[in-house]
Amino acid sequence: MQLGVIGLGRMGGNIVRRLMRAGHDCVVYDRDPKPGQALAADGAVLASDLKDMVAKLQAPRAIWLMLPAGKITEGTLAELAGLVGPGDTLIDGGNAFWKDDVRRGRELAAKGIHYMDVGTSGGVHGLERGYCLMIGGASEAFDRLEPIFKVLAPGKGEIEPTRHREGRNPTSEEGYLHCGPVGSGHFVKMVHNGIEYGMMQAFAEGFDLLRNASAKEGLPPDYGFDFDVTEIAEVWRRGSVVTSWLLDLTAEALAADEELAAYTGNVSDSGEGRWTVDAAVETATPAEVLTSALFARFRSRVDHTFGEKVLSAMRAGFGGHVEPKPGVPSAGPVAVATDATSVSTSPRPKA
Repeated sequence: MQLGVIGLGRMGGNIVRRLMRAGHDCVVYDRDPKPGQALAADGAVLASDLKDMVAKLQAPRAIWLMLPAGKITEGTLAELAGLVGPGDTLIDGGNAFWKDDVRRGRELAAKGIHYMDVGTSGGVHGLERGYCLMIGGASEAFDRLEPIFKVLAPGKGEIEPTRHREGRNPTSEEGYLHCGPVGSGHFVKMVHNGIEYGMMQAFAEGFDLLRNASAKEGLPPDYGFDFDVTEIAEVWRRGSVVTSWLLDLTAEALAADEELAAYTGNVSDSGEGRWTVDAAVETATPAEVLTSALFARFRSRVDHTFGEKVLSAMRAGFGGHVEPKPGVPSAGPVAVATDATSVSTSPRPKA
């Protein structure tokens, strides 16, 4: 199957590689020519610009955007809308705000163009592990592009099957799911990332407590411990109920340096946590843990703890996220979206 991919960064480039490994044809474009040239050497077709990409794709076309949310994605979609035709499909695989997706879908549908929002989780390890895909859009668009989603997803792998699933949707066991109409994919991904914040915060606070409970001046005499947090992280990986990829990443970071000296503990939020809290308010859903985890990231930019170094280490592990430089804001509001060329109403997340 043929797919155009725009945005060849940490995840976009690996999406192309995973597809080509499975025999799919990819036409690629990025404003920076270097990643496209590297992929072309591996068999991708390199486009010189968006118009050239559209010309190189056979109708009905499918084009996947892996760009930062906000102005760059809005502008690219607006340009593509004037180049593609009825029956073609535009896909946003970045971390977009779901209400922006609903608006885009409505505008593109008026031109006969399909729009799909695909929440993509897998970070920099997706090439080998696969990507968990949460997909929104029309059923006919999903059905046509399912071979793409199936290849990008991790598959069943060695995960033990869930009991009592007889007769249920088999694709979720493969790692991809058609969640519903336009907007639903990124809504599910938004909540996923909000939960991620809470899980990461729980690990961070737990390891901070273990470290602070080790014998030191000012503690009651009963605290005669000298915990090795590196070994505790490792033993928890073996059969405990908190076993997870986040714990794996934490154990790896601690094994490399128990002090996590490479991290300051200044923890960014990439947008989805704020949107999750907004959705909780709009739906009157209690979300104390998710909200507290978001606010803890705000506080981390003022006063850092060992727990926040653990957070930074996890983010670097799964997404390649680096800490912000001193004096550079982590996230902030941007302009209000009023049309297809405007930017998102929310902070820009990284894809």
